[in-house]
Amino acid sequence: MLKMSKTKALFICSMFSVVAFAQEAEQEVPDTQIEPKEIVLEEAAIEPVKDSVTFKRIKLDGIAAVVGDYVILESDIEKTLIDLKSQGASTEDITRCSLLGKLMEDRLYAHQAVQDSILVSDDEVNATGDRQLQSLVQQIGSMDKVLKYYKKEDEASFREELFKINKLRMLSEKMQGSIVSEIEITPEEVRQFFNKIPEAERPVFGAEMEIAQIVKSPKPSEKEIQKVLDRLNEIKADVEDNDSSFSVKAILYSQDPGSKPKGGFYSITKETGFDKTFKDVAFSLQEGEISEPFETQFGYHIIFIEKIRGQELDLRHILIQPEISDDALLEAKTELDSIRAKINEGKFTFAEAALNFSDEKETKFDGGLLRNPTNFDSRFELTKMDPSLYNQVRNLKDNEVSYPIREDDPRGGPPKYKLLKVTNRYDEHVADFAKDYIKIQKLALTEKQFNAIKEWMDDHIEDTYISVNDSKKDCDFTNNWVKE
Repeated sequence: MLKMSKTKALFICSMFSVVAFAQEAEQEVPDTQIEPKEIVLEEAAIEPVKDSVTFKRIKLDGIAAVVGDYVILESDIEKTLIDLKSQGASTEDITRCSLLGKLMEDRLYAHQAVQDSILVSDDEVNATGDRQLQSLVQQIGSMDKVLKYYKKEDEASFREELFKINKLRMLSEKMQGSIVSEIEITPEEVRQFFNKIPEAERPVFGAEMEIAQIVKSPKPSEKEIQKVLDRLNEIKADVEDNDSSFSVKAILYSQDPGSKPKGGFYSITKETGFDKTFKDVAFSLQEGEISEPFETQFGYHIIFIEKIRGQELDLRHILIQPEISDDALLEAKTELDSIRAKINEGKFTFAEAALNFSDEKETKFDGGLLRNPTNFDSRFELTKMDPSLYNQVRNLKDNEVSYPIREDDPRGGPPKYKLLKVTNRYDEHVADFAKDYIKIQKLALTEKQFNAIKEWMDDHIEDTYISVNDSKKDCDFTNNWVKE
């Protein structure tokens, strides 16, 4: 495997990791902030040998460091460590010093983002917090349970803390992005990067495969579609004419598992990763308006706009899918059986069949080739593949086409059938410059970005007010936080 220093690994990880939720508390202080003494409490303790009462000093909290306008408390370090453990991360090699260094990096990015007028709107931050809370409520069961789980007194204070955490994180990410956004790498730089790696230390790439598919999506009958449209129009009329509750209707009738328990509620911006048609309809409506029924890849919807907050919408929607008949499912499966037989007979290739018969626009024009969702590469490393996909292809031999496989959409869309084929296999091997150029290019670019970030960090540490508590000055920091 490619060897990399712990310093570089931590740095690169911090560049590209996205933290969904980290319990950190931020406080603003002026640049003239003088490092205060630690807060202590006199606690009574009974000596086992003596009858007299003695006292020992117990540290409650204190300032570990100040970076620009941000204070890092001792408790922030502890909270971050607890959060890492709660996410299942290994903390065996993580020290309080390394955590403090990472927290200081984040705050330096955020501080400089403000200086450089890199903005994150309050609407954007609030929308992120709303999505996090919605997800937490969905996972845990109710807002009361969420507050109890995170030991928060009320929703307002929890939202305020989320706002501070997300604001800092988003500023930090935007600052990092701006540093590396224009960095490119040339083929010659890639070659030099590869050649300087000793042969014994060159990366080993795991076994991989390329997979292609042909998809048939059964279509509902016109009668079933009309039945759904009529039902949605009835719901719309009942809400508009009889003042019925849209939320209750969503709970009763919507087939969207993500929003049904919440009365169809979503809070979105134009950047939210929703279906484009859904967003186009939503942002064309006025507050209090209900859309006409419309179609997306998931079925048929109506949307009710509950509140407009700048570029953010609070909406409720109802999704109803036309029923797919057993006959339609059988027809799709039978068609794929026929296509498979003709491929095996040599009447056309798998790629030609994908182009002419597949219902999946994303893959049909590329021979049915699937893309790895993690990096959009065509290769899937066996040890990192989605288990369900791996189980579908693991027994396929070279040039073998699978029998039709039924696949139910986890997002609530209609079922479909597909044929799968492994088009290429790559055994585990030491990196080869010609065969693995794309992967080596990514490694070389990452190193170049790392060096740019390191140079930026060194320059801005010198120009920023930074104070480290005396108890932390002996830490072996990656960066020169102590400015010695």
